Amino acid sequence: MSLVKVKEKYQVTLPTEIRQKAGLAVGDLLEVEIEGTKITLTPKSVVDREVALALEDYDKGRSIGPFRTAKTAVRALRRTAK
Repeated sequence: MSLVKVKEKYQVTLPTEIRQKAGLAVGDLLEVEIEGTKITLTPKSVVDREVALALEDYDKGRSIGPFRTAKTAVRALRRTAK
């Protein structure tokens, strides 16, 4: 267990050992949850909304491909457009 100090602007520095174990780097995002007086920080990654929607389409089978050539991809796109 490590102790950290809350500074003037309510900032807290995470000790090196903790950052390394959590795999944190400068610029990483942390989700903050509070239960009573307990604060939990969880590393999170953010995905662009358009990428998330595309991944959802793929997961639900709303995609075609993969294709061996660009020519076969264009043919398939033309067929699905009709």
